[in-house]
Amino acid sequence: MNIKLIAKNPTAYHNYIIEDKMEAGIVLTGTEIKSIRNGKANLKDTYADIKNGEVYIVGMHISPYEHGNIFNKDPLRNRKLLLTRKEINKLSGLVKQKGYSLIPISMYFKGSIVKIELGFGKGKKLYDKRQELAKKDAQKQIAINFKNKQY
Repeated sequence: MNIKLIAKNPTAYHNYIIEDKMEAGIVLTGTEIKSIRNGKANLKDTYADIKNGEVYIVGMHISPYEHGNIFNKDPLRNRKLLLTRKEINKLSGLVKQKGYSLIPISMYFKGSIVKIELGFGKGKKLYDKRQELAKKDAQKQIAINFKNKQY
């Protein structure tokens, strides 16, 4: 299967410690698919929520299709994710633990089907984010020093 990336959540790994990932299908309308094929999807500030035994993605923006007229849906509507009952039960048990969240990491085409990569993890504290930035900065400085000292 060829996989084509549509959108990525830029803040997922910055704001959360991702412990586990899973793939889910998503329920979309025809005009939303056409808009996604044009690259008009955004995963920033999205999360997944479990309501009445079903998983929904909240806050995902898909721009209305230009030629869609009356068939266009609300760009910010909640969209149902397609998971098995066993996966939903597992996720609902994990989310009930303190501090755990479901975060969409990326959206991609797998063949001709749109899939969402869901991450399960805990939110980072501010000092965790600072430590990570300091570590990246140190690695960058080491790389620069090593490059300058080559003979």
